[in-house]
Amino acid sequence: MNDTRYMARSAAIASRPLGDETMVMSAASSTLFTLDEIATLLWESADGVTPLDEIVRNKICARYDIPPDVALRDAENFIQQLAGHGILLISDKPLAAANSSPRETR
Repeated sequence: MNDTRYMARSAAIASRPLGDETMVMSAASSTLFTLDEIATLLWESADGVTPLDEIVRNKICARYDIPPDVALRDAENFIQQLAGHGILLISDKPLAAANSSPRETR
């Protein structure tokens, strides 16, 4: 079984960075999400081709004093929540680049 996870932002969203945070709105439900600094790192890294464990190791653990197993578990829970709202796509295989192009509003 492949435990590697890839994530990409849904095309059905609008997002806007605000300092260290990001605001994300689902086009389907008009639900607004505020992502904190660590969640924003995950969001910005959701390119569909970089494995989640690599993102956690290189972007989160390298920057924050968080044990890798805790950071990965928290990241997996977080991306599952966003996927449940339809704003993030998750796969055990790399995702097509077309799926990872968010619409940013300014």
